[in-house]
Amino acid sequence: MEKPKNAAVQAAFLIYNTGLYGGEKIMIPIRDQIPTRSVPFVNYLLIAANIFVFILMWLAGTNQESQVWQYALVPSQVSAGLDAGDIVRFFTSMFMHGGIAHIAGNMLYLWIFGDNVEDAMGHGKYLLFYLGGGVIASLTHILFYSTSDVPTVGASGAIAAVLGAYLILYPQSRVQTIIPLGFFLRITLIPASIVLGLWFLLQLVYGVLSLGTPGISNVAFWAHIGGFVVGVVLAKLLASRRRPEYVVRY
Repeated sequence: MEKPKNAAVQAAFLIYNTGLYGGEKIMIPIRDQIPTRSVPFVNYLLIAANIFVFILMWLAGTNQESQVWQYALVPSQVSAGLDAGDIVRFFTSMFMHGGIAHIAGNMLYLWIFGDNVEDAMGHGKYLLFYLGGGVIASLTHILFYSTSDVPTVGASGAIAAVLGAYLILYPQSRVQTIIPLGFFLRITLIPASIVLGLWFLLQLVYGVLSLGTPGISNVAFWAHIGGFVVGVVLAKLLASRRRPEYVVRY
């Protein structure tokens, strides 16, 4: 099959081929239908910051491991006693990624859903919501894996909060989605409630299964769950602008 030229579809192919999050082979979103009324520059800056940090780590070469231990969040260290360094690592860790598939998947989801959440909340509140969602997601992971010595990195906890907020703010939106059918891929429109609801259900199932088998996955499912719940709870409280009418494209 010829690789699509569209950047979002290319990223989706990468996610499909690597099985990111252990569940996205069911469906992979590539774009939504909701227009924004202002430039989502905070979302653009967050994406740029994540890519910039990833490039810096890549350029570090053999020093990557030392950077991970210096800037990633280690649950056992936080559980032993929170210090200033740990507080900083709550934020630095959410801009670090473990590989090209990891950052490609996270940035694809942030690109699709983040602009509309920023549009509803406003730039300043969206930034605070994103960072706060990431911190609470990390705390949720630590709650379930307090003795883990494995460093945690990635923006997925914060992005999960964005997904939860999008589900509440735009439940009737449709998302253009890739559905793998054997060796073929079909692109179709699916309600956001199904795409994001199924995503959350998968995180919950994998999260519960991972509780009895530590180390079975390198994905922080409970961070995703915690972040998503935060987004659901805070979405309408932080939304300050009337959402646009839905535009259906066939």
